[in-house]
Amino acid sequence: MSHETSTYPIDPINRVKRLHERAAYDHATVHAILDAAALAHISYVIDGQPYCTPTLFWREGTRLYWHGSSASRMVRHQAGGVPVCVTVSHLDSLVLARCGFNHSVDYRSVMAFGHAELVTDIEEKQRALTMMVDRFYPQRTATLRPTTAQEFKATAVMVMDIERASGKVRSKGLADDPEDQDLPIYAERIPVMTVLGEPEPCPRLSSEVVRPESLQPYQAGRRLDLALAEAHQQSYR
Repeated sequence: MSHETSTYPIDPINRVKRLHERAAYDHATVHAILDAAALAHISYVIDGQPYCTPTLFWREGTRLYWHGSSASRMVRHQAGGVPVCVTVSHLDSLVLARCGFNHSVDYRSVMAFGHAELVTDIEEKQRALTMMVDRFYPQRTATLRPTTAQEFKATAVMVMDIERASGKVRSKGLADDPEDQDLPIYAERIPVMTVLGEPEPCPRLSSEVVRPESLQPYQAGRRLDLALAEAHQQSYR
């Protein structure tokens, strides 16, 4: 079975119980939702108290990486291999129906489960910190000044093998009950998207420094999720 036709195992932890027809467990769907996002929310429990930390993340195969300050509570707690849930979501539309019950949204989301671990191998950490930049901006790290020893020490990288995952997608827009469809009540679907603005170059740039071709995915007016997905594909092809 090829990598992108595989599915994550399904058990009571990740099985979608409500509106199960929206569920997806295959790698292709789950990974596409992850790769179109930059921000994830990492949930974990410390001494019975739940926490949820938003942070940049990226995917390599069936592993997720994220970073944090070496001094952060999240990193100190997760370093020991604790269970975590990584959540990503995209809001695609607002849906105004003819009754309150059928008001909804279109969305794409993923919940991924596993055990977080601190990346301690120096070479692996160096590679991960490179991809922390290059996953979003392909080949950019090679053009930057080297990371200092203090910067390297101050930044921690966490990794999680995806043990279970489930995607959930709603994309049907309006879904009024048949008996409501002719009621004289306004209804509509409002598409929602994050769109990139016009780049604003640093005013201190010299005239010899031009915008690199590797930033081609990030063009004004383009959807952010499409740009992120393209950048990920370029970085890991």
